[in-house]
Amino acid sequence: MVQVVEDYTPVVNGTASTVKSRKTYQQAIVSSQPSLTASYLSQSLRFLQKLRSKENFTEEPRSSSHPTPARLRLNIVVVGAGLGGLSLAIALARRGHSVRVLEQASKLGEVGASIQIPPNSGRLLHRWGVFEYLEKWAVKPEGINFRRWEDGQAIGYTALGKTFQADFNVPYYVVHRAHFHEALHQRASQLGVAVELHSRVVGYSEQKSSVVLDSGTTIQGDLVIAADDSRIKSKARQAIHPGLCQDPQFNGFAAYRATVDVQKMQNSPEIAWLLEKPSLNIRIGEDRHVMTYTIAAGESFNMVLSHIDRSEPATWTEKFAKEHIQQEFTRLVIIGDAAHAMLPYMSQGAAMAVEDGAALAVALNHISTIDELPFVLRAFEKERIKRSSDMQNASTVNGLIWHFADGPEQRARDTSMAAEVVGSPFTSSANQWSDPVTQWWAYGYDAESKMEEAWDEAVRALIMRAG
Repeated sequence: MVQVVEDYTPVVNGTASTVKSRKTYQQAIVSSQPSLTASYLSQSLRFLQKLRSKENFTEEPRSSSHPTPARLRLNIVVVGAGLGGLSLAIALARRGHSVRVLEQASKLGEVGASIQIPPNSGRLLHRWGVFEYLEKWAVKPEGINFRRWEDGQAIGYTALGKTFQADFNVPYYVVHRAHFHEALHQRASQLGVAVELHSRVVGYSEQKSSVVLDSGTTIQGDLVIAADDSRIKSKARQAIHPGLCQDPQFNGFAAYRATVDVQKMQNSPEIAWLLEKPSLNIRIGEDRHVMTYTIAAGESFNMVLSHIDRSEPATWTEKFAKEHIQQEFTRLVIIGDAAHAMLPYMSQGAAMAVEDGAALAVALNHISTIDELPFVLRAFEKERIKRSSDMQNASTVNGLIWHFADGPEQRARDTSMAAEVVGSPFTSSANQWSDPVTQWWAYGYDAESKMEEAWDEAVRALIMRAG
C-alpha cells in the first residue's frame, strides 16, 4: 500500500495550489513495501490482526484510546444534545477541539425505551471511555433467538457469547436510552464539552458558519454540525438542500414500544421463562414481528411490536428525498438521524450516529487550515454515505425476510437458519445477524480506521489528479 506524505494542500474550490511533485509520488511508490491486505471480503488475515493487537508498537495505532491531537483545533458548534450530538462532541473533544452543544430542551434526558449497542459502535464507546459510566446498566444478551410466530419454535439463532466477543472485541449490549444518554453526557462533561440548554436553533448560515437562536442571538464557530435528531424535520437538512423536502414516504409499518417491570413478570409462570437468561427473542410472521429483551441492568423488560399499518400518516409533513444530491458545502454538516434516519430492522440507528461522530473527528484531525474544510468534508461525506446507505439496505432486506407469509419463501428462510439453531456449522443464513459475511461487515467495521483509509484514498486521488 502506498504511503502518501502528509504535507500537502488539498483542493479548495477546484484548485490544487500546492501538491507534492509527481517525482516525489513516484519515489514513494518505488520505495514502499508490499502490504499484506485484502481488497476483497475475507477473514483470512484475521490471525495477523489478533497478533498485532498483542504486540507493543513504538507508534500509536490508529484506533488508540489516546488519539493524536488535532493539528488545527477548531471551535465547533453542535446543534442537538441527543445520542448523536453527544457522541460527536466526545469524539471531537478528545482530539482537542472546543465543542459547544446547543440543546433546545430545558433539561437533558432521553425519551423512549431500549436501544441496542452492537460491536461496531460498542468498540468506539469503550475506546472513548463512555462505558466507565454505562457498564453498570448494560445487559449482555447471550444470543438472539428467532421464533415462529405461531408457536414460538426456534427457527434461527445468533450466538453472542465468547466466540462472538473474541471476534469483535466487545460484547453485544442492550441498554435503556436514558442510561446511554446520561453516560454520554457524563463523559462529554468530563472532557470539557459545554452543553447549553434553552438554546433552540431557528436558522443556519452555511457560509458564515453560524446559527441563530429563537432569542435572536447569533452563535458562530469554525464549523457547525447539526445532530438535531429531528429525522424528517431537520432544519439543517433543509438549509443544506432547500426545496428538496417532499411528502413522507411511509414504509407501511408501525411500531409500538413498551417496558414491563421484571419483578411483575417473575410472578407469572407463563412468561417468566423469558427471563431465565439474557437474550433477544424475535417472533416473526406475516407483516408483523415482536422483539423482546431485558434492559436497565436486568430490571426492565423491553418490547417492540411492529405490524403493517395501512393508515395515512397525516401528521407527517416533511421527508428528505431519498436521493442524495451531491452539493459543495463548506461549514455546515448534518449527521445521525438528521442525515439518514434508519429503518429499525438492523438495530443500527444510534450506532450509525456514533460512527458518524467517530469518522468526522478523524477527518478533521488532518486539516491544518480552515480552507481545507471542503476537502475534508467531501471525504467524510463519501465514506459515510456509502456505509449508512448499505446499512439502510441491510435493514430493508431484514424487513422483507422477517415478514414472509407462511409458504415457500417462509419455509426456505426457516430451513436456511436451521443449522444455527442446533449448533451445526453453516456458511450462510437468512438471519443477517448470524450470516458470516454480513456479520463481519456490520460488526467488524471500525469507523475511525475506515475514515483513515478513506482519507488516504482521497489524498492519493488528489495527488494523481494534480500529477
